Amino acid sequence: MEEYIGLGVSMKETAVSIRRDGKRIWPGKCASDPKLIAELIRKRAPAVRRVVFETGPLSVWFYHALCAEGVPAICIDARHAKAALDMAPNKTDANDADGLAHLAEVGFFREVRVKGFDSMLTRTLVAARTRLVRITVELSNQIRGVTKTFGLVVPAGKGSMFERNVRSLLVDHEQLAAIILPLLDAWRSVRIRAADLGRQLIRDARESQACCLLMSIPGVGAITATSFVTAVEESDNFRKSRNVGAWIGLTTRRHHSGEVDYDGHISRRGDNHLRGLLYEAASVILARSQKESALRTWGLRLRERLGFKRAAVAVARKLAVIMHAMLKTGELFDPNAGAAA
Repeated sequence: MEEYIGLGVSMKETAVSIRRDGKRIWPGKCASDPKLIAELIRKRAPAVRRVVFETGPLSVWFYHALCAEGVPAICIDARHAKAALDMAPNKTDANDADGLAHLAEVGFFREVRVKGFDSMLTRTLVAARTRLVRITVELSNQIRGVTKTFGLVVPAGKGSMFERNVRSLLVDHEQLAAIILPLLDAWRSVRIRAADLGRQLIRDARESQACCLLMSIPGVGAITATSFVTAVEESDNFRKSRNVGAWIGLTTRRHHSGEVDYDGHISRRGDNHLRGLLYEAASVILARSQKESALRTWGLRLRERLGFKRAAVAVARKLAVIMHAMLKTGELFDPNAGAAA
């Protein structure tokens, strides 16, 4: 007889529910350690068919660790599981685990592709660098705002010029300098760390054949290329290149019910950061790029009819399709291709 297991994963404990022949045969809890959970599964359910859990902060670690232990682990989208789990009268970890086990038993779920550790490590590098850059912007804005209150307007300038301007303004303001200089020192330290991570990111991108391939597109730099490669991982993960745009959330939603049928805004599903980077790259192609291409020509025609923002979203979607096709074929960007993507 085959068993089906649902795991309600949390930071400290994981609720476990084992079902067989449509009935729950064992409910319990275990420490949130994949090795301990694998031992429990081998003891309580030796003929397990599926072990289902939701996406979450620990899902990458759980999935790879359980698979390494020989457990048939399946990670499903938490949004898809929510509709089924909300049918329970009471929201508890035990009920959630049993609901996931029920989904595993009937096969009513959509499996999520869990990224590898190497991809997650690179994505962490991108996220850390992005966060440090935002902190430097916040600190510089804070410094400008505080000094402005006391009649000291910091001239326009970035980097070392910004630091020199601030220090020169504070020469005759000792009390204010005692407050601002610690902020300036923190800004300088964070900026140095962000630059270090940026150099590491660029170095890794130049050593990656896939990233170099994507950086042949005007407007696509190391960060956008790296984020796209680590998100897609293998080109075979998508049967059609056009599916990538929908996966990132750049296609419009459709609502059809009876006599009502209309297209709404883009779905905005998937990776928010990657979607923003593709929109930024599309904006560069439309507004700043001097290299003519079929993609840019198509986008400029859309801009005349729909406006800049809608055209940039359309170009971003088409850009995602082209980038996936390039990874699949291994060919550099062709300026004359892509108009019919």
